[in-house]
Amino acid sequence: MLHHAQMAFIRRVFQQRPLLGNALAYGTLFVGAELTQQTILRRVLREDKTQPPAPYDTATLGRYALLGYTINPTILYFWYKWLDKRFVGTSMAVVGKKLVLDLGVIGPINIFVFFTAMALMERREDIFAEHKDKYVGTCLKQVYFWLPAQAANFFLLPNRFRVLYVGACSFLWLNLLCWIKRSPVEGAKQD
Repeated sequence: MLHHAQMAFIRRVFQQRPLLGNALAYGTLFVGAELTQQTILRRVLREDKTQPPAPYDTATLGRYALLGYTINPTILYFWYKWLDKRFVGTSMAVVGKKLVLDLGVIGPINIFVFFTAMALMERREDIFAEHKDKYVGTCLKQVYFWLPAQAANFFLLPNRFRVLYVGACSFLWLNLLCWIKRSPVEGAKQD
């Protein structure tokens, strides 16, 4: 459990340096999701329990860290700053507009950035191979996941629980994104 001084420090970072606070939180969730995936695959679900578990893939964790601590939170920070300035309030119409724009504009952009940045960091020959195979399906999964999640957030939850709720949802979504990334590309050669 965090002590009072640690909580005060975290609150201060989010108040005085909101981009930094959000980047630290988002990056931790992103790397944590990939670490969870690797733990499940390499430690829990491994086939040969007589052999030691495979080591963690630190190169992959590093790629998630780079994306999760720098690129994605920066895009999201400025997007939500713009969105909240442009659409003020919590009426059904305002929330509806925010949901449509969030899922229809920044969601697909983030997924495009995710697959592109990962392919570049992996030094893939065809940086768009995963886009061709996974982009549309991932965008749809994002809508299926976030539309009900955010609707519940905005319409059912008291304000004091929203950050915790979105954090938990983000961790689940990022686990799904890591799983999608890990799935093979159709027609690609497997190593």
